[in-house]
Amino acid sequence: MAKARIILHVDMNSFYASVEQAYNPELKGKAIAIAGNPKERRGIIVTSSYEARAKGIYTTMSVGEALRKLPELILLPPDFQKYRTASKAMFSILRSYTNLIEPVSIDEGYLDISEISDERHPLEIAKEIQMRIYRELDLPCSIGIAPNKFLAKTASDMKKPMGITVLRKRDVPEKLWPLPVINMHGVGESTAKKLAAIKVETIGDLAHIDELIIKKALGKNGERLKRRANGEDTREVDPNAIYQTKSVGNSTTLPFDETDIDVLEKTFLKLSEKVAERLDAKKLCGTTISIQIRDADWHNHSKSKTFQNPIHEKNRIYEEALELFHKSWDGVPIRLLGITVSNVLERRQSAEQLSLFNFEQFAKQEPIYNIIDEIEKKFGKGAIQKGIEINKKSYASKTSFSKDFFEDLKDR
Repeated sequence: MAKARIILHVDMNSFYASVEQAYNPELKGKAIAIAGNPKERRGIIVTSSYEARAKGIYTTMSVGEALRKLPELILLPPDFQKYRTASKAMFSILRSYTNLIEPVSIDEGYLDISEISDERHPLEIAKEIQMRIYRELDLPCSIGIAPNKFLAKTASDMKKPMGITVLRKRDVPEKLWPLPVINMHGVGESTAKKLAAIKVETIGDLAHIDELIIKKALGKNGERLKRRANGEDTREVDPNAIYQTKSVGNSTTLPFDETDIDVLEKTFLKLSEKVAERLDAKKLCGTTISIQIRDADWHNHSKSKTFQNPIHEKNRIYEEALELFHKSWDGVPIRLLGITVSNVLERRQSAEQLSLFNFEQFAKQEPIYNIIDEIEKKFGKGAIQKGIEINKKSYASKTSFSKDFFEDLKDR
């Protein structure tokens, strides 16, 4: 009989705000919020302390609205390097228990403690981890304990701050099924609307829905969500997941609700530059480009296009994004724009598919490839490469809103 897995999900509480309070004890017990430039509408609340949340401050609230609601609110700009340092320290503590750790963002990760749970009770381990992070880093966290990743993630959300929750599969009917389906991890507003259209209002409804109906409505994702609603999740805790970048993107909130096409096109150009820089920093390319549009009424729209050959150049990203934009924009005022390149892979692993349009180019290069093959047979794979890679220092991808902090955790 296979040994039951025991998974922890460690989720830092109000991470950015808690880090600021840890660095400056005078901020403890006070309502603080992390925001962008308060002079422009980019000043949207990124996160806030629990003291601020108790007084009605929430993420995505504009700075102006937050200050009207709570004039004594202390606003701080984000300090990404400070948060990265705290994140590294937190994961260092987790790594002292097991190497089976999968970071999923700057402030949360999974641990598989199945092997060490023979020696100590999982609840004891979780309590020790929580107290060490609090004593050594002065940071609060919540921890979920469960037999799989989905239930562990769900459990860590149940008690905040400084909570520890055990969620077993047998607890699912009582603790999860009565909840609205929007409360389920992996279900956003768009998916919730599609589920409502087929009369799925609770997690229990999702757990019991006919497989053909859910598959027709949501495809494979619907089947996956139905399994999760029944507490089933076979995903392993994968330490190598930090090496697997799936997408690279960038978005920006405009200072005003914008309809000027020149301003919008210039915004897309800046976003294309940033995405291209980040792809270049990671030596990646991707086969799908998507744009995100959020209008003045906070309605989100997206459009994407997939290519036969991967892209990474700024001009190509800009041209394709602009084409998608012109096809989808109906003239409404725009609040936010974003570009994402997904289905990414390392450039050295990408190979263009031969077509009627590029066959001649490849035919000219064929003698070169034959020489490369001969050299690699003699000296080994990778002995010669197309082009020269220069590891130039770049800060293009160092943003807290991406998963670029994973670079801090690799090869340790």
